[in-house]
Amino acid sequence: MLPHPATALIATLNHLLQGNDWARQRLAPYAGREAVIGMPPLQIGFVVTSAGGAARVAEPATPDVTITLPADSPFRLLDGFERLMGGARVEGNAEFATELSFVFRNLRWDATEDLAQVFGDVAAQRMVQVATGAAKWQRQAASHLADNVIEYLTMESAWLVPWQEFEQFRADLAQLDTALSSLEMRLRR
Repeated sequence: MLPHPATALIATLNHLLQGNDWARQRLAPYAGREAVIGMPPLQIGFVVTSAGGAARVAEPATPDVTITLPADSPFRLLDGFERLMGGARVEGNAEFATELSFVFRNLRWDATEDLAQVFGDVAAQRMVQVATGAAKWQRQAASHLADNVIEYLTMESAWLVPWQEFEQFRADLAQLDTALSSLEMRLRR
């Protein structure tokens, strides 16, 4: 039987916090404060522990902070917590929200360390290198695909205006606006 998504997320968060002492130290002063992370329809409540970790709260009555993630969160997470948190809407106690946002943006997973415990140091290093290379290739492929789609939409199908033409059009409009303003002033005189 699979664990509840909230239980899995809290366990993952605590694992990341265990590998980042600075994050636990920053969260420890907020022990007892509750937060909710939501990506509709899923909402996960947690309370900060005295050690700077997180404990699941089934349904906090009045959370100190509510973090609402955008619908494309799984895709943003591929680019890291910073990208994920960049699209989040954070509400509630400003001081606690700022601290949570900072911790989530800067939290890093030491995959090599975790893999080394199971597979050994050399294998773990190689696995991380392969995964990093695959992720880099995926980002490059997505970038090239986007460039090709933009080129097709602007050059081949003419559905979009090329950027240079758009900028020239804006400059021409600004020049026309200036000329019309000048003509209007002369007409008033």
